[in-house]
Amino acid sequence: MNTVELTVNKRGLQRTIEPRTSLADMMRDTLDLTGTHLGCEHGVCGACTILVDGVPTRSCITFAAACDGADITTIEGLDDDEIATELRAAFTREHALQCGYCTPGMLVSARDLVLRLPEPDEKAIRIGMSGNLCRCTGYVGIVRAVKSVIEARRARDIASEPNAGRTVLGPAGSGHKACTVSQQLASTRPATTETMPAIVPLAIPDFTPSTVMKQSFTVAHPPAKVFALFDDITTVASCLPGATLTGTPRPERVEGAIKVKIGPISANFNGAARVERDDANLAGRIIGIGNDQRSRSTTQGEIRYRLLPENDGAATRVELAIGYSLTGMLAQVGRSGLVRDLAARLVGEFAANLDRRLSGDTITATASAAGLNGSSLVLGLLRDRAARLLQRFTGRGDAA
Repeated sequence: MNTVELTVNKRGLQRTIEPRTSLADMMRDTLDLTGTHLGCEHGVCGACTILVDGVPTRSCITFAAACDGADITTIEGLDDDEIATELRAAFTREHALQCGYCTPGMLVSARDLVLRLPEPDEKAIRIGMSGNLCRCTGYVGIVRAVKSVIEARRARDIASEPNAGRTVLGPAGSGHKACTVSQQLASTRPATTETMPAIVPLAIPDFTPSTVMKQSFTVAHPPAKVFALFDDITTVASCLPGATLTGTPRPERVEGAIKVKIGPISANFNGAARVERDDANLAGRIIGIGNDQRSRSTTQGEIRYRLLPENDGAATRVELAIGYSLTGMLAQVGRSGLVRDLAARLVGEFAANLDRRLSGDTITATASAAGLNGSSLVLGLLRDRAARLLQRFTGRGDAA
């Protein structure tokens, strides 16, 4: 059991709870604040949104024990709040609610937008409210209501609050803790059309991959020659479709990017990696981390390789173990079977480029500049899967 001390709706309290208790369950079951609604219980629908240290928070996926010392405000605590009062009137006026189940979470998120947005921008409002789902209204009335409150307050010369008073970044409930250098918010800057650089840690951390795939290929060159080429980071990167390097590569830190496009889905992962080599065993490891800002996806990857002689040392078999973990929007479309097939074809292209480079041929930068076009890879693997399916139904071992 855990003892937590919270300030809930301006009232200090202490409760003993089980470690697994969510903040939403504590509000509803322990404190009888049932205005906090539970919908999906996966942090998706937004019905359970409350304020933790002034920040809208999904209470269904937040452990109450993690918020020890925090200031909590539920919808009941906003009865006398000026902005919430104006929003309730606007919701009624614009017919922005029907069954009302999502409304408490909607009001909490809308209040945050009224505080932060300097102008009643409809697109910004829709983006800001996109984390709150409603099955009734179609959102038109909700957007109009929020927009009207922002317009009215700005007309009364009530200025927006940059970051709505936030002083730190971090997990929900962390606002009452001491601010570290990494948590400090940067000063507000005008939005531009340029892509902001991804934030990559200075030290590339170790990690345990969620998925590991094993691949191998053979090149007609001796292991010593292949291993020497693997020490040339720039050359190895030129063999990988979609990869580019930025700055001068060093074993402890290699910065670069890889572009991927599969149909309508495109990503540009900017990141860094470190390279390790085992000269005695002709083996090595490349471990890295990257971010795609557009999809807000992050990936960590690890490639372990080992070189084995073949044909009395005239050729080399390259054994690879490819591990990765993917979070964010792209993780929702990254089915393991599809990723595995794409990786196999990517390794095939890498092997062909590597063999050409070892043979003295020059590899153009066309593929890297255009990015890794997964569409052709997908079409190829779909053909292969169709052939295997045909083989299963016809019972033939040589289906075309």
